[in-house]
Amino acid sequence: MVRTARRTQWAEDREPPLAATSDRPAIDTPLVRRLVDSQFPQWAGLPLERLTQAGADHVIHRLGRELSVRLPRYAGAIGQARKELTWLPRLAPHLPLAVPEPVAVGEPGLGYPWPWAVTRWLDGEPATVEVLGDSHGTAVALAGFLTALRRFEPAPLTPDIDRTADSPHGRDRATRAAIATLDGVFDAGAMTKVWEAALDAPVWDRAPVWVHGDFHTGNLLTRDGRLGAVIDFGGLGLGDPACDMMIAYTLLSADSRAAFRAALGPDDATWARGRGWALATGLNAYTFHAATDPRVAAQTTRQIKAALAG
Repeated sequence: MVRTARRTQWAEDREPPLAATSDRPAIDTPLVRRLVDSQFPQWAGLPLERLTQAGADHVIHRLGRELSVRLPRYAGAIGQARKELTWLPRLAPHLPLAVPEPVAVGEPGLGYPWPWAVTRWLDGEPATVEVLGDSHGTAVALAGFLTALRRFEPAPLTPDIDRTADSPHGRDRATRAAIATLDGVFDAGAMTKVWEAALDAPVWDRAPVWVHGDFHTGNLLTRDGRLGAVIDFGGLGLGDPACDMMIAYTLLSADSRAAFRAALGPDDATWARGRGWALATGLNAYTFHAATDPRVAAQTTRQIKAALAG
């Protein structure tokens, strides 16, 4: 049975409501309880417990033993519930790893402004470098997942799927600013060299392929020390496969990264763009979050150094 959520560590909801801002509504367990009970009365009797560690995009609760409830924290994540409901049931039979199984999409209500999701609970632990980073088997499994994803050719497409490839050139100004800001923390000359190699690499000029769009360590689950599932398909779309090279730098060691590249077989230009993508996303996260979140600081430092090392 496929279940879904980001974490298995879940406990009583002792957190205060997330503070409301102009683009981030307040979300607490009583609100989620009322939304579930009013829109899905068949689940009104199930216990509801908030995950104390969840992703940046959603507040996640476990609903009974079999379900999870995900409410977007901000407007940029509001399309994920319906996108996953539309596409994951179609993709799942073609993929070699488990993916979330959507059950229902909740509607805005009770002061909460956006659609939200109910999905099956997916057992597993968050993937870590310590457990999987040196694993050639993991590297090959990741390459196999991406290969299968790219081969999927559904029709017709729907408006929720982005058809444009995100070129490094669209991130040039922000990435150069981050390089300048972090000069001294990391080697600015080395960062500039990696980034300009990504800019100089030929662009993806073939038909766009399916990409996960946010393929990093935090969106993988393990079971019994092995890779088991890929989650969080909010970035699912059609475009340049280079963006999914990010996993090579967020999770894998140098040796397993080489195994991943050999199994996946990207051309040199795609690999160069992917390395630049990993650097750019790492710099962005470090710039905005490292000062206040030691976990992000450690993760993005590793990502940036891995991208510099190649």
